[in-house]
Amino acid sequence: MTGTPQLDFALDTYECIVLYPGPAGRVLPKETVQRLQAEHTAHMRALQRRGLVLVAGSIDGPAREPAPPIGIGLARTGSVEDVRSVMEADPAVQAGLYMVDVLTFLCPAGSLEFPLVKTDS
Repeated sequence: MTGTPQLDFALDTYECIVLYPGPAGRVLPKETVQRLQAEHTAHMRALQRRGLVLVAGSIDGPAREPAPPIGIGLARTGSVEDVRSVMEADPAVQAGLYMVDVLTFLCPAGSLEFPLVKTDS
């Protein structure tokens, strides 16, 4: 699908973050993987505190091969490129433990709420 579909209702637009296993994950020492996972978690929490990432979490369970997604998140900045840039700064992505893709996610306006996100009101 390319572009915004023509619908008779409004859409909200988000940036969908998808994490995949990276090429280095199978060769890195266990201690390095644990450190990078902790750094990844800290990076994501910092992005959430800044209000950049609305929600993020792991995916568990069987999925298609060769590279099933292992995590997803949603942001709402208006820029796939900006979100990709901050995600590529993730220490675990830089080390090759994870790979990241950022896509546009469209859904009916008002269908998602993020109660843990603090708003300035």
